Amino acid sequence: MSKLHRIVVVGAGAGGLELATRLGDRLGRRNQATITMLDAQRRHLWKPLLHEVAAGTIDPAEHALSLLAHARKHHLRFRIGRLESIDREQQVVWLAPTSNEFDKKIIPRRSFSYDTLVIAVGSVSNDFGIPGVAEHCWFLDSFSEAEQFQRRLLEMLLFRSTGKCLQEPIDRTLDVAIVGAGATGVELAAQLHHVTRQLSQYGLDALIPEQHIRINLLEAGPRILPALPECMSIEVSAELESLGVCVLTDCRVTEVTESGIQTSTDTFLPATIKVWAAGIRGPDCLADLDSLETNRVHQLKVGKDLLTTVDKNIYAIGDCAACPLGDHGEWVPPRAQAAHQEAQFVAQAIERRIHGRPAKGQYVYHDYGSLVTLGHYSTVGNLMGRITGKVRVSGWIARMVYLSLYKMHQVALHGWMRTSALSLANLLRRSVNPQIKLH
Repeated sequence: MSKLHRIVVVGAGAGGLELATRLGDRLGRRNQATITMLDAQRRHLWKPLLHEVAAGTIDPAEHALSLLAHARKHHLRFRIGRLESIDREQQVVWLAPTSNEFDKKIIPRRSFSYDTLVIAVGSVSNDFGIPGVAEHCWFLDSFSEAEQFQRRLLEMLLFRSTGKCLQEPIDRTLDVAIVGAGATGVELAAQLHHVTRQLSQYGLDALIPEQHIRINLLEAGPRILPALPECMSIEVSAELESLGVCVLTDCRVTEVTESGIQTSTDTFLPATIKVWAAGIRGPDCLADLDSLETNRVHQLKVGKDLLTTVDKNIYAIGDCAACPLGDHGEWVPPRAQAAHQEAQFVAQAIERRIHGRPAKGQYVYHDYGSLVTLGHYSTVGNLMGRITGKVRVSGWIARMVYLSLYKMHQVALHGWMRTSALSLANLLRRSVNPQIKLH
């Protein structure tokens, strides 16, 4: 009996989890390969939802997926751990020791052998080496970071709502600074505006958002949302300002301190809460991964077959991969739709490899457009059609398309029937639960 082909997928984000699920359903179920998925987290949440978790406008319990349970249903193995290194000669992946919340080691360093390796570890926020960012800013790179931010935000708002009960007066003003006005920064600003208004309906009536909450959105470039057409950028900027969000463009951060943000124009912005959403890079573990080639922001360089440039047994997909787009020096953008498409391509390539057939063509990125939602206020964007070209959408149509992107991810993981059941269950829960997370 021949040995089964060993596939190891490192990372259970959007791309990695979709890939492992498909391989498990098609190869693991038929006992044609063993599929092992590795990740530092035990739960999965679609990354575009993290800003909503951070603001408290969704309850993560309704959307989080247990990776252990998912692996069992889809004929693959899941092991928890953070990527430490690889040995390409021995074809081994090493995971760093895992510790609990009290910094006690609970799982030792381990290794996993592979025949085909897929690296899908995503990205982390890029602080560009600016002094004080790492020490004083919140990052929304993971489920746990978003949850911690939400708890801290709620604590601060609860404290500022108790002014009448205290012997000494307090400064109720809460200054929030969000650095980076891409989709994450813009959407977070709108969600924070919404949640602070909602809290007054749940007993925090001493807090007057218009007086006590100040939200500044900082962008180093000349306009917000550079991925969208300028007319949409102007429209969203006007919408944010109508909500009371102060939008500052051409505003480059030079230093972050405990009390606020220093800008290149010698302006100091006081800020109690500082969120960094100003660009991404590959995780530190990719910087020296057994001589795999990377770019200047630690993303693994891959060809149009999504194989790394120096090892044809190793793929890289998602935000951690630098994949060429066309022949003009451009790169596939780090977006959820790219990870989804890359997962589909690599799944087919691995299946063909196991069955002794060559890969079918090269990966071609299809841009289906960009959408930005301002929560309950509005949604705008542009969709790309092969016949109609670029089409501008807004209002409820844009909102439905935006929601459908998440449903597509769920369908890739669960299938249509289970996704429909999950959607109905979430709808019923939201009809009886608070509109915002209060714990």
